[in-house]
Amino acid sequence: MKFSPLNIKKQEFSRTVRGYDKDEVQAFLDKLADEFEALQKENDSLKKELEEAKTKVSEFRKIEKNLQDTLLKAQESSSKSIESTKKQANLMLKEAEIKASQILEKARENANEIRNAVVNLREERDLIVSNLKAIINSQSRLLEMKVEDAGEEIAEVKVPEQAAKIDLNIDEIVNKLL
Repeated sequence: MKFSPLNIKKQEFSRTVRGYDKDEVQAFLDKLADEFEALQKENDSLKKELEEAKTKVSEFRKIEKNLQDTLLKAQESSSKSIESTKKQANLMLKEAEIKASQILEKARENANEIRNAVVNLREERDLIVSNLKAIINSQSRLLEMKVEDAGEEIAEVKVPEQAAKIDLNIDEIVNKLL
């Protein structure tokens, strides 16, 4: 049998000659019923609070799970971002190294072209100098021949010997021109 405050209050006992005082038993049962009712209300109240607490705990667990999932996703995203950044940095470094090697190679090619141009210019200068010497030599011979021819014609006029001799230093003339 399940006890309730109302059952306790309405409980009746059989009568006996030597039994307990009916009023005293009834008073005790009333107090017991009141106490039982108070305990039952408190128990119901605690059950209600427990249910509310369970609901809140359930909600908090859902929030906690969401937060953990979010934190995990943020960590994964952060890891991916860091990895991506490292890859980009490595790629940029490799590109810079390739560009630097290309620039160095181009500079070497330009230096070789300049060296070749200098060698060609020196060869051209030497050719021009040799042509110039040849021209000066030929012009000098022509001048000497003309002076000799003119000297024979003017032989009648006395010309000092120094005037008849023309001493040309071709290297000195070329150096003055350079």
